[in-house]
Amino acid sequence: MTSTDATSPVRQPPAGPRAEAKRRAIVGAARELFLRDGFDVSVDAIAAAAGVSKVTVYNHFGSKEALFIGVVKDSLDAPLGGTLVAAIDCLADSDDLRAALTDAAHAWVHNIRTDPDVLALRNVVAREVHRFPELGAVWHQAGPERHHPAMAGALQHLVDKGRLDIPDIEVAILQLYALMVYPHLVFSAHGTSLDDDLTERLITSGVDMFLGHYAPDADKP
Repeated sequence: MTSTDATSPVRQPPAGPRAEAKRRAIVGAARELFLRDGFDVSVDAIAAAAGVSKVTVYNHFGSKEALFIGVVKDSLDAPLGGTLVAAIDCLADSDDLRAALTDAAHAWVHNIRTDPDVLALRNVVAREVHRFPELGAVWHQAGPERHHPAMAGALQHLVDKGRLDIPDIEVAILQLYALMVYPHLVFSAHGTSLDDDLTERLITSGVDMFLGHYAPDADKP
């Protein structure tokens, strides 16, 4: 696939029910093959497993790197379903901000811990990035704010209402990752995991640290 020049229109992925069904088939087939064979699995193999043409794969995703990132993001977001979304919705308008953020963190961390694809695909990135550095670049360009726009929106809403003072939403989301999610990714990369008690302590102390740091000056001790 060749890149377009600066004057070429940006191609939009196919839309509609049939296109969405094909996209889901592509993502499902790609997830299975990436986990089994790593990033060097061919687009032809993914297309065949999905029951679509190679051109259809490129029409939806543009490149194998973008497809891989799409698979990782889909595996990260899809299992959270309405649980995390509901918790974040409560976060934006809750009277008890600490309880609402703790609920959101529980939903987020629980589903990441219990969905094997999330950790396995992240480990594929770590394993393959030395051979395919473009994976790291594409993942970096995606950014945490794009991974969890609902969380970004909830935090911005809290800033707008004066309940938190966050000068950089992207940094704040990365800090939430670091406090609650990254420890699980690090331990999983070494074939082990954090137990329930330590996970709970990370969540409760992480929420306290986050709120303590971003509380408006008038609310700080």
